[in-house]
Amino acid sequence: MAKNLYFFDDGDGTDKRLLGGKGAGLCTMAQLELPVPPGFVITTEVCRRYYESGGKLPGGLMDEVEAAMRKLEELTGKRFGDPNNPLLVSIRSGAMLSMPGMMDTILNLGLNDESVEGLAKRTKNERFAYDAYRRFIQMFGKIVLGIDAKKFDDIFEEHKEKVGAKLDTDLKAVDMKKIVEQFKRVLREETGEEFPSDPIQQLERAIQAVFASWNTKRAREYRKFYKIPHDLGTAVNVVTMIFGNMGADSGSGVAFTRNPATGEKGLYGEFLFNAQGEDVVAGIRTPLKIAELKKYPELYKQLLDISEILERHYREMQDVEFTVEQGKLYMLQTRAGKRTAQAAVKIAVEMVGEGLVSKEEAVLRVEPGQVEQLLHKQIDPNAKVNVIAKGLNASPGAAVGKAVFDSERAKVLGNAGEVVILVRPETDPDDVGGIIASLGVLTSRGGLTSHAAVVTRGLGKPAVVGCEALEIDLEKRMFEANGTIVKEGDIITINGSAGDVILGEAPLIKPKISKEFEEILSWTDKIKRLQNWANADYPRDAKRAKELGAQGIGLCRTEHMFFEEERLPLVHRMILSETDEERKGALEKLLKIQKGDFKEILKEMDSMPVVIRLIDPPLHEFLPQYEELLERVVELRTRKRLKHEEKRELEEKETRELEEKEKLLTRVEAMRETNPMMGLRGCRLGIIHPDINEMQVRAIFEAACELKREGRDPRPEIMIPLVGHVNELKVVREQLERVAHEIMAKHGVEVPYKFGTMIEVPRAALTADEIAEYAEFFSFGTNDLTQMTYAFSRDDAEGKFLFQYIKQGILDANPFQTLDPKGVGKLIQIGVELGRGRRPELEIGICGEHGGDPESIKFCHELGLNYVSCSPFRIPVARIAAAHAALRAGEAERRRYL
Repeated sequence: MAKNLYFFDDGDGTDKRLLGGKGAGLCTMAQLELPVPPGFVITTEVCRRYYESGGKLPGGLMDEVEAAMRKLEELTGKRFGDPNNPLLVSIRSGAMLSMPGMMDTILNLGLNDESVEGLAKRTKNERFAYDAYRRFIQMFGKIVLGIDAKKFDDIFEEHKEKVGAKLDTDLKAVDMKKIVEQFKRVLREETGEEFPSDPIQQLERAIQAVFASWNTKRAREYRKFYKIPHDLGTAVNVVTMIFGNMGADSGSGVAFTRNPATGEKGLYGEFLFNAQGEDVVAGIRTPLKIAELKKYPELYKQLLDISEILERHYREMQDVEFTVEQGKLYMLQTRAGKRTAQAAVKIAVEMVGEGLVSKEEAVLRVEPGQVEQLLHKQIDPNAKVNVIAKGLNASPGAAVGKAVFDSERAKVLGNAGEVVILVRPETDPDDVGGIIASLGVLTSRGGLTSHAAVVTRGLGKPAVVGCEALEIDLEKRMFEANGTIVKEGDIITINGSAGDVILGEAPLIKPKISKEFEEILSWTDKIKRLQNWANADYPRDAKRAKELGAQGIGLCRTEHMFFEEERLPLVHRMILSETDEERKGALEKLLKIQKGDFKEILKEMDSMPVVIRLIDPPLHEFLPQYEELLERVVELRTRKRLKHEEKRELEEKETRELEEKEKLLTRVEAMRETNPMMGLRGCRLGIIHPDINEMQVRAIFEAACELKREGRDPRPEIMIPLVGHVNELKVVREQLERVAHEIMAKHGVEVPYKFGTMIEVPRAALTADEIAEYAEFFSFGTNDLTQMTYAFSRDDAEGKFLFQYIKQGILDANPFQTLDPKGVGKLIQIGVELGRGRRPELEIGICGEHGGDPESIKFCHELGLNYVSCSPFRIPVARIAAAHAALRAGEAERRRYL
């Protein structure tokens, strides 16, 4: 049975699940004989038992902790609570997976009114001792007792102002003593109890507080967003205090073994003399660049050597924390360093070159989410920016715009061409219009699953949420953040990749694919089994998709071509024709246009498959809206009546317009449907109006045959949509195959082609064996299949209740963004098994944005699909995700191709 606690020289540094990341790192560094302060880890298993027992420490734990403290006394030569030579410790959280800033740390534990005097005498530095004491009281008050940190901050800042101290270091010992007394008074007033002077009581309560921090709202939301299991728990690290605030020969710093912004190799970080670790990241004083330590060559070389040892040991870029106490270096933490997408790619490729990792490992180290960041605008990593607040990085990318405080105003300004950032305490479904009109969103409340986070991620817009430093005044249209006031119309920048709120316009860099990224992507193509196709309706889309690595077109929506301004009148003529001859004339003109479209796309994707979906929406969608027409007809009729009463003739122009509009209204009214999604559309339209499908297939094969005669290799695949019964497919395919053969015979060439269907109706999935008799490929239309399986209208669901479903835990994720494996996924699985049972060589893929979602791609890989298809800009994300799916499924034998 595992022990409750381990000393650093005893714990297994590879067991992060038991020891947490921080504890495992400390154990590893101690066993590598690096300078680590003595200490021990209370395991994550104890944390789990803490929650199982309703928030109580397991029986006997504190006896073991006290025994461990006695051993720590022997190792350090100090005594816990001793008034002359006190042992002080830090209490630090540490989960298996890094959750920066989500849990709590307490420093200088063990101090009281007696031991602080002993510390002062021992170090001959009264100011240092009382600085340590005030920090401890403040942390204990905030973390253990739940007192608002602002109460302590206000006292501290007021005292600085009172004595004319510009920096914290300007305060003298007498000032620190007064601040300590004021802090203790706050504790009494807020809790009704005295500050606990018993070090063992301090230690027990601090351990409980760190365990409790695992389950705070912010920590739960963070885990939910990053898909970290809630049952992992946190370890508690009890570490001998090392003091960076003992004078000019002491200090604290953080460093990366490579630049986390660019990936460049070399020590990168910051350092503060006469400071504890929290000062470096809190922004209280301006830290020095790590290169400043070169003035102390012995210390700098030791830090460089340790960084090299750690990077080679872990075969990964490291983020380290260290403290120098009176000239001696101590390592306090090491972990894999967080990095930008650009840096992740560069580091992965360079580590392959250095022999530290394989190409497969390098691919796995570039997360699909990071790739998505590379496809958004980012803040120039070399720019100096004024970060005024930090929130949660809810949706990647960066945006610059005018701060606007209500959605209606954002819509007005956005639609007028202004660039705006919507700033709200939080958003709700009523804000969607403002979100769409804005370049990005900033909120003071909410987490990574909040409305603002969910909607912006779906729209691909940057967002920073839960920025608690923002004090928003909606009436005055302004916010204050850490003393900085921003009014409506002021320019701000948000960095949704890092959670930063920046005053003014930060320089942005456009997304670009670096040579290292191209190399990573080339490795993915040799690893993945799933092909990555693209949804492309125009030649320019196909061109961009191919540039980004698409291996085919999985969905070309022909109806999108009809909506273009110069074509819509022809579509109207086709729909509204009163004679066959008139209808035929309109179709002939559309055929020429469609042939040109198809020829360019097939030419662009030469030798690659191009799936072309025949017209899918109901015909009335191409006509003016019924409500708009009715409103205009009523208006014209009213004017006609008024003019008749005034004995004035109606103008000829208006008379003609009224006749046309009444005629159109009659046709539109006749074509209206109660539920258009389930009405006359897709293959049903092709059965009732076969001439439209025939025109499209004729255009496809005319284009393909011309390209074939030009020496090219077109590969059209014709998709018949919305099939629910095999006989629908049978009728339409027989009808269209005759056209295909007729055109190929006319041109005297053979074009390789396929007829298939989109599986988007549940019945089609359940009868896929029958449908496979007439379909040479299946493309699962996961958007409509999700709508029909859940009985959700996507627009209504996402706008009205889906956010609440996710927030309340009814659904784990938006099923329109991540494929639902148990419902929709089950239908796909049935369809695949039945279809390939009847036709083993059946080509199967999915189209829609699920084809660019990493979790959905993993599911498709496991089902053995041939391809996933998504929008062109998500192709690099999908390529990485497909390679990850292959590697994690154990297909590493593909390495021989590398």
